Amino acid sequence: MNASTARAERDLWPELPLEAWQDTYATLHLWTQIVGKVRLALSPNINHWWGVPLYVNAVGLTTSAIPYARGNFEIQFDFIHHKLVIRTSNDAIVALALAPQSVADFYRDFMETLESLGIAVKIWKMPVEIPDPIPFDQDRQHVSYDPEYANRFWRILISCDEVFKEFRAEFIGKASPVHFFWGSFDLATTRFSGRRAPEREGADPITREAYSHEVSSVGFWPGGGDVKGPAFYAYAAPEPAGFPQYPVRPAEAFYQPQLKEFILMYDDVRRAPSPRETLLAFLQSTYDAGADLGKWSRKELEKGAG
Repeated sequence: MNASTARAERDLWPELPLEAWQDTYATLHLWTQIVGKVRLALSPNINHWWGVPLYVNAVGLTTSAIPYARGNFEIQFDFIHHKLVIRTSNDAIVALALAPQSVADFYRDFMETLESLGIAVKIWKMPVEIPDPIPFDQDRQHVSYDPEYANRFWRILISCDEVFKEFRAEFIGKASPVHFFWGSFDLATTRFSGRRAPEREGADPITREAYSHEVSSVGFWPGGGDVKGPAFYAYAAPEPAGFPQYPVRPAEAFYQPQLKEFILMYDDVRRAPSPRETLLAFLQSTYDAGADLGKWSRKELEKGAG
């Protein structure tokens, strides 16, 4: 790779310091939950909750087509023009501005817009997977939206989406799409061994369904809690013996015992001579850890392995 190619690749991985956009991140997380819950309410229930995520596209994040009445509609976060766009198969289109506003105002305007398009839907108004949740229609605490950082986040998702899809393509067993989970606010893809997993005692229905089979999962997350910045993660569930000690690449990757995940900080990828090759090494070596130690039938599951 020559210097100009390497520089062009690094330009695809902008800086995203957590402290610089924490408030926007928190607000946008809640907005995506409101939109995602509409898809959840109106879409068929697909195994492992594959029917509820959003997807990266050419301008932002989209629900893809949601069935309704005799047609469908699509909701899209546009992080170039900073609009929430709703299109229907009846050739109707409405756009709402993405700008600083409370979650309560976003919820009201969004639901009223759906109603004006003849889309009647009710969602559970309580956010999920966040501490101290406030019902959407009462949340006037989260009001931030910085278009620059929303755009940076989406541009990182584009780069991650491309590499994750390249990695996914090498697997011929059951594998999830590359999708954005609005509950945990992360982009992820998951490989399956083909075997059922032991049932988790005390697990809620969502977790029980998500981990009903053995998995090796990877993803990108903006960070929070013990992870003080954007990061890539990888885990195996159930976790096989010896997984935390398995040598993974690159050298900057480490095992986080509280999360039971391997972590590679985004900045270590962004600053690498080739972010793509560095990320692929992390994805492949952490999968190797789970598949080898978990005794997966790799010859039957991987391209070219037979």
